[in-house]
Amino acid sequence: MTILDSVGNTPLLPLFEERDGARIFAKAEFLNPSGSIKDRAARAMILEGIRTGKLTEEKALLDATSGNTGVAYAMFGAVLGYRVVLCMPANANRERKRVLKAYHAEIIATNPLESSDGALLTARKLAAENPDRYFYPDQYNNDENWRAHYHGTALEIWEQTGHKVTHFVAGMGTSGTFTGTARRLKELNPAIQTVPMQPASPLHGLEGMKHMATTILPGFYDTALFDGQIDVTTEEARAMTRELARRGLFVGISSGANALAAVKLAETLSTDAVVVTVLCDSGFRYLSDELWD
Repeated sequence: MTILDSVGNTPLLPLFEERDGARIFAKAEFLNPSGSIKDRAARAMILEGIRTGKLTEEKALLDATSGNTGVAYAMFGAVLGYRVVLCMPANANRERKRVLKAYHAEIIATNPLESSDGALLTARKLAAENPDRYFYPDQYNNDENWRAHYHGTALEIWEQTGHKVTHFVAGMGTSGTFTGTARRLKELNPAIQTVPMQPASPLHGLEGMKHMATTILPGFYDTALFDGQIDVTTEEARAMTRELARRGLFVGISSGANALAAVKLAETLSTDAVVVTVLCDSGFRYLSDELWD
């Protein structure tokens, strides 16, 4: 057994008390081996690259990241013996940079004013100019991203709730988690409602999340899966993240935003609703953030 075998099958935890009879649960994705839900997609994309012969010993894995997928790539690269090169906004926090360096990943710092879109465009350019040098999985357009959740996360939620899940809510960066999970849950039970969470404005502090109306859209972004939408501000997400810590769940701000969205949704529902979300990553990735001052 290796680290690759320890990805997924995370616990489903109850969150808060019932809201007008609706119950709220969250997948503890921070318990994946690198500390985030991105282990699922990164593993799937790497294994597909190896299977198809696109990732070889002569090529470095190259992609854009705001942090978590990069850490997952770097961890798996260290385990499997592949060099990893990551395009990342220069203002990414120090914890992520230090973890990446510990795994011996190479960081290409991109313009912080261009956010994750700038990192994406840089990685795309490097890959196009150096096809013999890099394996470019392109997490924003690689179907293995959402399929990891279609075959994994969704089925785990289905079984862990005893087939009783009625609503799924999650934020979107690449949109892989939401797309894959929502698509499979709706196939299992068309009555299940799937609701995306998004930052309330283009300028926000929800690490890893995108304001889709003002960003480069992922190739598998699918509004046909939307049953509404919940907007969350940075300030209220921070407050919820601190509340989760007081309850013993030390997670990142995107997890706080997801938890808040689940609460907002549950408060609009009737008795017997079962709302599920995801706790994306660990709070240890954000120790230098003013959130904890």
